[in-house]
Amino acid sequence: MAADKSDIEIDDDFIESDNDPEAAADVPVSKTNLTKRRLIDNMLEERRLKRQISEFDFDLE
Repeated sequence: MAADKSDIEIDDDFIESDNDPEAAADVPVSKTNLTKRRLIDNMLEERRLKRQISEFDFDLE
């Protein structure tokens, strides 16, 4: 489990600036929430698949 925490990569580039409030108002909240949820789901799915690969027994003889 400790190894999983080290695999997490966070993009610091995704910081919404407060200087342009009109740009944030143009995008509906539901779409941004859905986009964030999809990103989280994709990251969790990728971690789950990596864990399955690491636990898979490749000795199929």
